[in-house]
Amino acid sequence: MSGMHAAVLRGPRDVRVEQRAQPSPGPGEAIVRVFASGLCGTDYRIWNGDRPVDYPRVMGHEFIGEVMAVGGDVSNVRPGQKVAVEPNYSCGHCPLCREGNRNLCLSRTAIGIDVDGGFAEQARLPARCCWPAPAAIDDDQLMLAEPLAVVVRAVGRGEARRGERAAVLGVGALGLLAIQLLKSRGLAVLAIGRTDRREGLARELGADEFTTTSSGHAPEAARSFSGREGVDLLVETAGTGAAVEQAVELVRPGGRLVLTGLPHEPSTVGFFGVVRRELTIIGSMIYQQEFPEAVRLLSAGVVKVDRLVTHRFPLERIQEAFAAHRSPESIKVTVVI
Repeated sequence: MSGMHAAVLRGPRDVRVEQRAQPSPGPGEAIVRVFASGLCGTDYRIWNGDRPVDYPRVMGHEFIGEVMAVGGDVSNVRPGQKVAVEPNYSCGHCPLCREGNRNLCLSRTAIGIDVDGGFAEQARLPARCCWPAPAAIDDDQLMLAEPLAVVVRAVGRGEARRGERAAVLGVGALGLLAIQLLKSRGLAVLAIGRTDRREGLARELGADEFTTTSSGHAPEAARSFSGREGVDLLVETAGTGAAVEQAVELVRPGGRLVLTGLPHEPSTVGFFGVVRRELTIIGSMIYQQEFPEAVRLLSAGVVKVDRLVTHRFPLERIQEAFAAHRSPESIKVTVVI
């Protein structure tokens, strides 16, 4: 059997490009020839050991490619199709799955975390995780389908309405995608970064105003921007306990706050103010049926990614990709296979 190359994580910070057997599809499965795979904060936490996994593990969950082969009982994709990969699949039979909440399944499997993923020349996965994409779509565009699907769900959960005044807290990849999506829905957007490093880019992508949390003026900026007590809707993408605390102070009474980040530390929120102002705090976990809309938005050019992909590394230099992720200049690092 011919082989393939894969970046194999043997332990914390110990990733090696190795030869592995070429996978073959079982029933309901597809083999995807990987074109590119994005690297995010979760990947970094797995790489450095903060989030243990079963070793050895081929990481990578934000990946795209072309279907090479399919097993039996596969009808949604065929060999030769370009696809974006939805890297989470649920058990399909628990009460949460049956009621449509498959993203909340307690037995959910994450590709690249629980099973081998996209930092390899080929990946084997359930065919239902493959979403066909136009052949002409640029690889960089399509690779942002996974994070954009997160944002599409968050904006939908927040019931964003044309004419509202919104804020996006955090100007990493998710935040910069959220700015564009909210603008496309007809909202005015205040972007809020930790520093002003990305002010120019946020404005270029559609932000009407920009402020920082480090300045201490964010609540005042939210009131000035909205012309009232705070913004109607806030989408949080920073993923820290401090960001949750800050977000609560920026929303008007009766407003909505959508949390997409996953803070790994406690947050001290004054719930007196939450109750007194009747805030709606909404958690938004990955995605359910948002991938096709994400692919459509990217294909149509509604959401632009050319300024978001800042670093590209070949598979054999994947160790450098992890180092680049921590660079202040980094927004989205990709491994090109």
